[in-house]
Amino acid sequence: MNNRYIYLVFSKTGTWLSKIIKFTTQDKYIHVSLSLDSSLRKMYSFGRTNPNNPFCGGFVVEDLYSGVYSKFKNSTCLIYRVPITEKQYEALVKELDYFLLNKNKYRYNLLGLFFVLINKSFIRKNFYFCSQFVSEILMKSSIYSSNKKSEFHKPMDLLSIKNKEFIYEGLIKNYVLYNNYTNVI
Repeated sequence: MNNRYIYLVFSKTGTWLSKIIKFTTQDKYIHVSLSLDSSLRKMYSFGRTNPNNPFCGGFVVEDLYSGVYSKFKNSTCLIYRVPITEKQYEALVKELDYFLLNKNKYRYNLLGLFFVLINKSFIRKNFYFCSQFVSEILMKSSIYSSNKKSEFHKPMDLLSIKNKEFIYEGLIKNYVLYNNYTNVI
């Protein structure tokens, strides 16, 4: 029985890195995060650890309403809700707790971004980019399956999750209004 939900948040900001990735991939959304609740106040991913410093990256707990998202006012997002079982939820929380407890060990896999573009594996211990992280923990939690290894996943690849439910697409700054006036979530 599906009695829990997770939320996948695909986004695009105006950072120089997001512009480069968008240009090279031509993908609409170039970042992905996951949240355990619809408020999206705690979204887990790999990205900037300091919104003002593009060179510091690692495991991050993002907030859709602050940080890099508030810095770039025209940031856009696509949000899906995914029903999961209690067992999957517990496995996912266990994975997230491990990253939270050890967050200082992890770094952003900037080089891995370029290797995924040329379809070459490049793995460094404790280095992840956003979609590599999200796909790996979803696979470890039996929420998502793929023949593709996590280091080859781009954010848009996660749209292949079959039981996802569309929630919202548009400007991030408008999501708070949408979320306040709908009972979809």
